[in-house]
Amino acid sequence: MGADELQFAVVSGEQVLLARAQGLPVVYVAAWYQQYPVAVVSKVEQGIAEPADLQGRKIGLPGLFGANYIGLAALLYSAGLSEQDVTLDSIGFNQVEALATGQEQAVSVYTANEPVQLKAQGYDLNEIRVSDHVQLASNGLLTNEKTIAQNPDLVRAMVAALLKGLADTIADPYEAYEISRKYVENLSQADEAIQKEVLTRSIELWRADRPGYSDPQAWQNMQDTLLQMGLLTELLDLDEAFTNRFVP
Repeated sequence: MGADELQFAVVSGEQVLLARAQGLPVVYVAAWYQQYPVAVVSKVEQGIAEPADLQGRKIGLPGLFGANYIGLAALLYSAGLSEQDVTLDSIGFNQVEALATGQEQAVSVYTANEPVQLKAQGYDLNEIRVSDHVQLASNGLLTNEKTIAQNPDLVRAMVAALLKGLADTIADPYEAYEISRKYVENLSQADEAIQKEVLTRSIELWRADRPGYSDPQAWQNMQDTLLQMGLLTELLDLDEAFTNRFVP
């Protein structure tokens, strides 16, 4: 299925820009996460409290791809560092075990996920959130230019449905959790206290005065990060990559 056939998807901001750089006519139409959900965590005894403290450290991450990689790079740049100033270790999605066993000095994680698991195991952590240092375009709703041109009412309805779901979840997260049991595989077997804390922390990343709104500066910052990383080689027209026209 091509990008002009796919009507909607949920993606992160970097994926939108990388897709458009390849000529795909995709458009981001509503922000779900208002804060980029990545952080770098370490045990307190490592003394890594600020991005500058990452210099010379060994940092585990799933690989040189995705939001964990983009967010880590943005943190390094915010402190005037680069990938050459640290040791990046591709470990797959094993950040909790790698940090717990001392395999890594720090790990790049989703702030609503692995830190909750590590704290539940009794570890005292320092957590450096990307969103505390640089605002980046994050997860949201994607469509394409064809759907916007031919069926804008469908786009508007889809955005409204997403925002209604977010508002209902924020208003009553535990009811949303119970509803999700029917649809999320293995949720009923998971540790309920941990999963509810994951939800609580996630909600804090969604909150906004204007839900769904995309911050133009966050998109500019994302483009600057991707250019600095060499993942983009030329400037894109950001006005074509995202729109707020369907956001109430």
